[in-house]
Amino acid sequence: MGRPKYFTPAEVAAHNTAADLWVSLLGKVCDLTPLMDQYKGDALLLPIMECAGKDISFWFDPETKDVQKHVDPLTNCVRYYTPRGRFVHIPPAGPRSDWASAIGPPWWRDKTYEVGLLTSKTRWIRIINTLTSQEQLLEVCSEETLAEILQRYLHYNSHACSYTWKHDGAPLDMSRTLSENDVLDDDPELEQLRLDRDLFTPAILLHFNDDLTEG
Repeated sequence: MGRPKYFTPAEVAAHNTAADLWVSLLGKVCDLTPLMDQYKGDALLLPIMECAGKDISFWFDPETKDVQKHVDPLTNCVRYYTPRGRFVHIPPAGPRSDWASAIGPPWWRDKTYEVGLLTSKTRWIRIINTLTSQEQLLEVCSEETLAEILQRYLHYNSHACSYTWKHDGAPLDMSRTLSENDVLDDDPELEQLRLDRDLFTPAILLHFNDDLTEG
């Protein structure tokens, strides 16, 4: 099993249309575009579409991993709690002849929709190419290794694999995260001191190795 892919909230938020719809829930990132296609035109999609690109963890019970429930004051029965309206795979409140109960796992339990995990915290780093003096500000996931961060940076420098990555003069272990490489997250301390974290963004220096071979 490979490592899961981590996403920032901004990356999830970019998928906010019915033709490309992602949500995050309980730490998971789900691509619900196939669900939109399958139930196209169904009014039960509206609550999901209203939350396209957003985190909907508050819809769910973190212990049961199921949709929140409550006691219906009219029937005194336990029902799913859907304040934004009933959505796909939520059964109707009463008996219905047009409701098919044999639907398999509901979409929030169906792993085929999962594309990765939502980062617990994002970090900003400055990547400075010492050969060209170009600098790039990059938002990354705290769980990502330097090798995975490099994949993000390839968008800005396709030859990034031809550089040695260093911090404070020491080469970085590309198989480890920023924190594991002693590139510490000072955000809590900066917040306590009321200092602007943008002024203290850690810098990663790229030192050119040999030739511009593509990684």
